[in-house]
Amino acid sequence: MNRVEWIFEYLLWKSRYVVVTAVIASLISAFILFFMATGDVFNLLGKVTASYFSHGASAQGVHGHEGFHNEVVSTVIGAVDDYLLATVLLIFSLGLYELFISKIDHAEKDAQHSSRILLIKNLDDLKDRLAKVVLMILIVTFFKNVVHSTFDQPLSILYLGGGILFVALALYFTYRSHVPEGE
Repeated sequence: MNRVEWIFEYLLWKSRYVVVTAVIASLISAFILFFMATGDVFNLLGKVTASYFSHGASAQGVHGHEGFHNEVVSTVIGAVDDYLLATVLLIFSLGLYELFISKIDHAEKDAQHSSRILLIKNLDDLKDRLAKVVLMILIVTFFKNVVHSTFDQPLSILYLGGGILFVALALYFTYRSHVPEGE
């Protein structure tokens, strides 16, 4: 019975390596989003440059087209949204790896000279870092919806903003419940 228990515990412990699939998939997804957002920005740069040179900087040119301006703002907000989501996936993949597989030695060495945001010590660290970036994504999504909304639906924008406010408050109160007295 002792040998069976040892084999079972060994296999159970080694099963944590299945997390590597999520780490790799999240990392690939992050790279895809980084590349797509960067591609969108370069495409936008091409459109703005072409429009500027074809119309000039006159009032009738780039600055005179409200639709074009909205397209530029919308593309930039979309790129920021994609970058933030890619960041979530990157933090998630690094955090999963550190929590389930092994500490990342290079991250520990570089932490002396750079930000410690990617060092994940426990599940609460991962949750806190992800929650902050997800909140930023929600805020960017709110602005993206405001840009595309019409004034015949202001209540839906108010509901979206209220929902984001409630998420922010929930995160704030969750954080405050983990902070020791006096801080």
